[in-house]
Amino acid sequence: MDTIGMTGEESSNAAYAAEVQRLRAEGVVGQSGRLRELFDYLAERGPLAEPATQAEISAAVFGQAETDSDDATVRVYIHRLRKKLDDHYLANPPVEGQAQVEIPSGIYALRLLQHEAPSATEHPAKGAVVLPRRQFALLLAALLLLAALVFAGGSWWGGRGDGGNAIWDPLERSERPVLLVMGDYYLFGEIDPVFPEDGRLIRDFRVNSPEDLLRLQEADPERYGNAEDVGLNYLPFQTAYALQSVAPLLAATDKPVEVIAASELTSDMLNTHDVVYLGLLSGMGLLEEVTFAGSTLRIGDSYDEIIDRESGEVWMSDEARRLASPAFYRDYAYLARYNAPGGALVTVVASERVTGLRGIGPIVAGGVLPPELEDTADDGAFEALFQVTGQQGADLSDRLILARSRE
Repeated sequence: MDTIGMTGEESSNAAYAAEVQRLRAEGVVGQSGRLRELFDYLAERGPLAEPATQAEISAAVFGQAETDSDDATVRVYIHRLRKKLDDHYLANPPVEGQAQVEIPSGIYALRLLQHEAPSATEHPAKGAVVLPRRQFALLLAALLLLAALVFAGGSWWGGRGDGGNAIWDPLERSERPVLLVMGDYYLFGEIDPVFPEDGRLIRDFRVNSPEDLLRLQEADPERYGNAEDVGLNYLPFQTAYALQSVAPLLAATDKPVEVIAASELTSDMLNTHDVVYLGLLSGMGLLEEVTFAGSTLRIGDSYDEIIDRESGEVWMSDEARRLASPAFYRDYAYLARYNAPGGALVTVVASERVTGLRGIGPIVAGGVLPPELEDTADDGAFEALFQVTGQQGADLSDRLILARSRE
């Protein structure tokens, strides 16, 4: 488009109109339906118009002339449209000079972004990597892993005489590459369209992905109508303590080891890789169902308890109630190894709370296991439970309370 002789505002309006037309022609927001109608409504208002209100959108797009000031339907569709645009530009990054439209968080309007060549001071340093925020925590875990590998020293995999134990021997013999899976958590934002500065980040055990969030927005718009996918996952910092013990065990092998978040693990990966999970029980993702389907144990609703299916005995962490005080408390760490559907050899090093995770790391990495665990692990698939006594986050002592074979 020839913009010679245009004012800045005229040029911006022309770029905006061209990008809107391109999005329509390519069917990015669909050819018909409410989402397309919402896009058309906002697009026709223009890039400089005052943001629309929920009532205006409800009347113009959904034909609801009378509505209250908090219309959950409008919020859900705005969220869908924003995600459609964001996903499109993520998959098709705009080139230099190409316009981009967005719906900024907290307002109901289309706005224009213009991608220009960065100035000399904006160039990343040579070799620098610019990551989306959701990858930052995973990068931290990878750096911790790298540090552990560098300082590990020696070779663990030389056999039992060099400090090995029965937990890891089958992994050494397997020919598959290894995925080190870190338990992570999905966060979403809750943004008030009237007071966006009061927004907050939320961790909800029912919401583990953008898809989960969208599904709950449709099922319970009253509760999740203001929710937004903000592209954030996090890893508990305390995972690094267990990682420090487990990483050297994997480092000395000739196997490729890839670090991923549990939220990135797919069922297909169990057909091609062996898996080592490291993290809290609440962060296992799809591995939770796979792991406990063949177990005599199950996880309680709060993830602070492990329950024996046969006896009904419950092992519940009381770390959350006593962490801030000098009182002693108990946490529980879970250890398992089994073959998953698809052939993956899965090793799980997990706990209810972080004290157990700190305590289990040195145990699984030690050259000498408790005899009962050693014998059970030698026989094949197994699971075990440790009680870890803690005080203000420190793991003071541990005791094996269960070791049994499993499917």
